[in-house]
Amino acid sequence: MFKLSSAAITLTAASQVLAHGGVLSYSWSGQWFWGFKPYNTATSQTTIQREWDKYDPIQDVTSSYIACNSVGTALASGYQLTASVAAGTAITAYWNNPWPHNTGPMLTYMATCNGSCDSADANSLDWFKIDEAGLLSGTVATGYWASGKMIDTNNTWTSTVPSCIPTGNYLIRFETIALHSQPAQWYPECAQVSVTGGGSTVPANTCKFPGCYTTSDPGTVIDIYGQAAQTETNYTIPGPPLFTCGGSNTRTTTKASSTTTTTTKASTTTTSPTTTKASSTTTRTTTTTTKASTTTVTTTSRTSSTSKTSTTTTTASTATATHYGQCGDHLYPVSAIEYTSP
Repeated sequence: MFKLSSAAITLTAASQVLAHGGVLSYSWSGQWFWGFKPYNTATSQTTIQREWDKYDPIQDVTSSYIACNSVGTALASGYQLTASVAAGTAITAYWNNPWPHNTGPMLTYMATCNGSCDSADANSLDWFKIDEAGLLSGTVATGYWASGKMIDTNNTWTSTVPSCIPTGNYLIRFETIALHSQPAQWYPECAQVSVTGGGSTVPANTCKFPGCYTTSDPGTVIDIYGQAAQTETNYTIPGPPLFTCGGSNTRTTTKASSTTTTTTKASTTTTSPTTTKASSTTTRTTTTTTKASTTTVTTTSRTSSTSKTSTTTTTASTATATHYGQCGDHLYPVSAIEYTSP
């Protein structure tokens, strides 16, 4: 088991860092695992996560980096780890805190490595979607999105390894898509796991990265600032159909009410695109605010009995949003940034 030690991971680059990020660590069954540390040399880093080198989003769905970020490859022999996880186990991914983008879906994929994941090319694997959530309530313009829920739950997202998939080695890919800019911003990271106690169901409706998304997907070219978005309560989640062990391996339609804050998974076999529908009676509004901040947090070691405390910070926002405020490669000054392990 890969254990975390007490450490403070400080990144400075001429007192500037990108206002983006990604998945920094994982936990399940009382175990905790560091992710790869971007902007640090890969030499001597030991982790279950594949290498990703910068906080910038992927904005080209035809790029090879859409699979597992840049560069998305396994670490050198002896440094890349693969962690054991029982089928049916919930895995929690931890994003950097605070995560800056609250308008967009959350998605989780897996792909069998057909042997050792150390030598597997993420672009050649067959990926299947195990979790998804989009617009949970309200309208496209001002509603409550799954990425907002991720932020509200201590910058975490939890997905369950399907209990029916075969035992073997897999990549698991957590992702959020930020819709505040066009092109949209993809933030994928991959980790290597070995599933034990699995079943015999081989997932159907797989896809490859690149290939799972297109440049014309309604769920990624959507204008969240336009006039139609002010009243639109439907959102089409991009990607392949959601895989479930119950046999619902075709695209389904889900509906979220104004009080729903959890992902709804339907078990029907309809072939209509996956959408989430929010109630028009919701009174919750959210606007995307990009801001500079100064953050210093010290990480601590943990065991399975670790208590996690989340801190909610409320900032003022206005009713007027800038149309497609590109953050792209913009830099935001801070003196340093340190990451708190989950």
